[in-house]
Amino acid sequence: MHERHVTLRDGERVLLRPLTVSDAALYPDFLKDVTPDDLRLRFFASMRELAPEIIEKLVHYDPAHAMAFIAIDEASGCMLGVVRLHDDATAKNGEFAILLRSHLKGHGLGWLMMKHMIANAKDRGLKAVHGQVLAQNSTMLMMCSELGFHSTDDPNERGVKLVELPLDEVPAEAMD
Repeated sequence: MHERHVTLRDGERVLLRPLTVSDAALYPDFLKDVTPDDLRLRFFASMRELAPEIIEKLVHYDPAHAMAFIAIDEASGCMLGVVRLHDDATAKNGEFAILLRSHLKGHGLGWLMMKHMIANAKDRGLKAVHGQVLAQNSTMLMMCSELGFHSTDDPNERGVKLVELPLDEVPAEAMD
């Protein structure tokens, strides 16, 4: 899994790198800047905060079957966002999830993190990445569409969209 330095539209320098267990210490400050509505959009349930047990579970993942990347502000060392991808049972596809500091939505960070995750999934030989997005999460659905994801209604969950990106449809230069 690769690390990469990127610059946001506002000039902020950001390091994208694999999430480590020690990053659990960065979550409390990070979550102070994530609104309850953004937590609901990410976890599909109303919540004001994440319990420490959930944070521990999020930072302990098996790199043989999952990848997770954290975005760190190079100037302050603060956590800005996290994107993860877990292989499905066939190990041919992966399900993604992403969460950013709420005030950073629309600044290009989510786009850069998704492209980083997609490039790493492609390098790993996965065939597709997919996810579930609440139908009311128009920002996420728009970003997925711009990245080339196909969107359909989830037949099993009302109000949920299934988004999928076949990785053979992603040209290598699209990940730069």
